[in-house]
Amino acid sequence: MKINNKLVSITITALLYAGLSSTAIAAGTKITPSIESVTVEHNGNEVAVSRNQDPNGVADVTWTKTGRRCPPFCVQPLTAAPGVETVGIAEVVNFMRNELAVDDGVIIDARTPDWFTRGTIPGSVNIPFTSLHRSKGADDGSIMEAFERFGVTRSGDGSWDFSEAKNLILWCNGWWCGQSPMAIKGLLNEGYPADRLFYYRGGMQNWQIYGLTVVK
Repeated sequence: MKINNKLVSITITALLYAGLSSTAIAAGTKITPSIESVTVEHNGNEVAVSRNQDPNGVADVTWTKTGRRCPPFCVQPLTAAPGVETVGIAEVVNFMRNELAVDDGVIIDARTPDWFTRGTIPGSVNIPFTSLHRSKGADDGSIMEAFERFGVTRSGDGSWDFSEAKNLILWCNGWWCGQSPMAIKGLLNEGYPADRLFYYRGGMQNWQIYGLTVVK
């Protein structure tokens, strides 16, 4: 019987490649060396946050654009405001596992609702920057509604009481997006403690490029 060596070679190569791909997927691509996934509640449902297990996976084209015009899409400073810590993906995931799990913190998608409906980070609530900064449309009603969610109350003299205020992580579309920095400045203007505010500067673009779970 004649054997087509070229065909055998191609077949073996294909099988080896498939085996390697399956092994890579089976082994799991973790978020950090110690965290494979984290489960959060989103709109009453449990959502597992993990990375895309396809070794050939790529980000949606929306998050690979390099030609965004400035203004308005200008690179934001590393620090959103004095006293506000800038965090990365690892810190956001640990926040999910700790503060978010026991309702001691809130992850805020500070983008406008049209962006939110396209996809958001699991566990986030959509409170647009326009509801938190008075120069962008916020008023007493929108700020009071947000503060009630954040554990902020009124003192006897009518001032805000931040003694039980929750830690907040605010984010938007990425380092070129000014929506979450504007929301942070709005909160600071109302007296929110800077040490309870955290700026996830990488935002949705960084989240998508890392292949993490998005919910719509």
